[in-house]
Amino acid sequence: MTDTLHLDEFQAYLLAEDRSPVTITGYLGDVRLFSQWYEGHYGETLAPDALTNEAVRSYKQYLLDQTAKPKTINRRLAALASYAHWLDQAGYVRNSRNPVQGVKAVKETALAPKWLDKKQRAALLRAVDKEVEDAIRRYPRLRLMYLRDAAIVKLILFAGLRVGEIIQLRMGDITLDDRKGSVTVREGKGTKRREVPLNSKARKAIIDYLRVRPDVDSDELFLGQRNEGVQSKTIQRAVQRFAKKAGLKNATPHTLRHSFAKALIDAGVSLGKVETLLGHSNLNTTRIYTTPGEEDLEDAVGMIET
Repeated sequence: MTDTLHLDEFQAYLLAEDRSPVTITGYLGDVRLFSQWYEGHYGETLAPDALTNEAVRSYKQYLLDQTAKPKTINRRLAALASYAHWLDQAGYVRNSRNPVQGVKAVKETALAPKWLDKKQRAALLRAVDKEVEDAIRRYPRLRLMYLRDAAIVKLILFAGLRVGEIIQLRMGDITLDDRKGSVTVREGKGTKRREVPLNSKARKAIIDYLRVRPDVDSDELFLGQRNEGVQSKTIQRAVQRFAKKAGLKNATPHTLRHSFAKALIDAGVSLGKVETLLGHSNLNTTRIYTTPGEEDLEDAVGMIET
């Protein structure tokens, strides 16, 4: 498949365009999924010149029939549009217009993201602190892992970093002193750089971790068992482990990031500042955090006097 579709070259093009690793992986996967569907639907292998407007429309209808989420459908259409544009630029096809042009995106309903309320955030922090305390007292060899995971969780909850951004952090990206500190995200989504201040809880968690972090050549801030940089699965499992101890269901790293944003909005922080802290490139992306959640609606109804 790779040879006939020139996906290695497409990947090189995306890298040259400075697309993020997540976007590149997603686009390549989306093209492969389209190719699999095409072969099953038309009974023949997809070739570059077979990426037509008719095929794209049929694929969109297939995804709708499969009840795929609007966000998924729109991302796959965007991937195909980018791929078709590159095929034309590279000279593999000659299109008078992009075959995805005219295929309308699926309208997405603005739903409030899932976040933790104040009580749930407090429960999570209690669970984190208790787990660390128990590990230090009962399992000294696991102290490094628990202090690392605690620092990661608090960095997401109090600074709103994405998993990919935490993985990319280097020692020099953390600035700390007694009364203030910050984390510099050099490779945010869309390669957007930002600096996020750290509150006292995040600073303490990082300081505690740095005190036990091995003195090794690796410059990654957070290290795995073999002193290599942590992987996304490590971060996800840490969040799930602490959340389970706190009695929270379905909590993910992104839930904590959403919780950071929601806490800022509830505290009266302006959308512009929240946008900057989250590393959003569009204010409309940030505005979704003003969408009432289930608890907000329950509180609103509860205000009605009987």
